[in-house]
Formats: sequence, structure tokens, C-alpha cells
Amino acid sequence: MIDIRPATVQDLLSMQSCNLHNLPENYQMKYYIYHATSWPGLSWVAEDTRTGRVVGYVLAKMEEDVPTEPPHGHITSLSVMRTWRRLGLAEKLMSQSQRQMRNLYSAEYCSLHVRKSNRAALALYRDTLKFDVHEIEKGYYADGEDAYAMRKVL
Repeated sequence: MIDIRPATVQDLLSMQSCNLHNLPENYQMKYYIYHATSWPGLSWVAEDTRTGRVVGYVLAKMEEDVPTEPPHGHITSLSVMRTWRRLGLAEKLMSQSQRQMRNLYSAEYCSLHVRKSNRAALALYRDTLKFDVHEIEKGYYADGEDAYAMRKVL
């Protein structure tokens, strides 16, 4: 059985481990701590209740850098361990995070970036979660790959 619940400080190492196993964009622990302490309630985990293992997470924040923009949330990272994919966990994690963006911080929309080459993630965001491509950011990733900057009205 899987429990979708708010991330706690105790989950941060497991979230980082999941990230390191699955994604090319990795973060130092202080970045996870920054998210957890600055925007409590926006990051969520999927926990296997039989083992206590975190098998997926969403790391999210509010964007506060551009005062001319309406309040909006941003998905920093989303990952589900390979053996737990295609069970709807990513959708559940994203839905909880987006709900909290709206309820706790009055976010008008949610943004995220996805590699142009990541077809599976693009299908999840566009087709399942109903995000729209807002623009293409050239050379967004450290290796020079372009990103789709996507948004969803909350």
C-alpha cells in the first residue's frame, strides 16, 4: 500500500536518494531543506507503507522572484522509482502539491520545466496533468538541452 503524504524533514535524504537514482538534475541537501522550511506543505512523498521507503516525491516551491507576476507555484522536481511507475503516483503527488499551492499560498498557476527529449514526462504533464507549453527556454539545462517551460492554471 502507498501513502501520499506531506514531506517531512526526515524524508529529505530519501527524496534526494530517489532524485539521484532517477534524474540527471541533482540538488544539494541544503536545497531540499530550503524548500521544506520555506514552503511547508508543498512537497509530498509517496511512501510504501510496508517498508517505510519513499518511492516517489514532488519538490515544490512558490516563485517569489518576479514581483510583477501573480503568485504562482513551481515544481522543482518530480520523481518516482522505476518499479513504482505507471500506478498514478506522479499524478497524485502533483495534485496534492498544486492543491496546497492554491489553498495555502493563493497561487494562480503552477509552472515547471521539462527536457524537450523527455517524452514520457512531457506526456504526463501535457496529457494527464493538463499543463500547457508556455515557451521554450534555450539551453536551460546544464548540458545545454532546451526545456519546455510549462504552466497550468490552478
